[in-house]
Amino acid sequence: MTPLVAALAVAGATLVIASPAGAVTAPSGTFGPYGYGGVKLGMTAKQAKATGKIVLKWRGYCSGWDYKAHRNARDEVGLYLSKKRGVAVIFAPAGVRTPKGIGVGSTLRQIKKAYPGVKEEPSGYYATVPGNRKAHYYFGLNRQNKVEQLGLALKSQDCVN
Repeated sequence: MTPLVAALAVAGATLVIASPAGAVTAPSGTFGPYGYGGVKLGMTAKQAKATGKIVLKWRGYCSGWDYKAHRNARDEVGLYLSKKRGVAVIFAPAGVRTPKGIGVGSTLRQIKKAYPGVKEEPSGYYATVPGNRKAHYYFGLNRQNKVEQLGLALKSQDCVN
């Protein structure tokens, strides 16, 4: 949890997911407990690429990717793939919700009701994903205490630090 907190604190808005104007397909499906849109946490790079649903943005120890149907601005990514852990972090496109109905625009009160074990960190709130103890949700809130950024990450992820 701490590496993601540090990365989000440093990177700030560069990790915000935005749905581009004129997106071809609307987001569908639920976000979690294991992934989104056919891409699952822990998939190897080869497995994730084989889904045909993601596109490379940059290479590195952890490479940055986007969903083809949900492209982000040049300096933003939709997910990170680690050389060691595979798909390590996924950010939700606008309009996508967790199985408990939390998404961009949800309130802190709604998060606490849906995820009673949620914990506050300097950059946002974190909750273990029900049904997947190896992962946590990240809820980045704005000044009105509403979700503006939703992430799903392996607790052991090594990308955003």
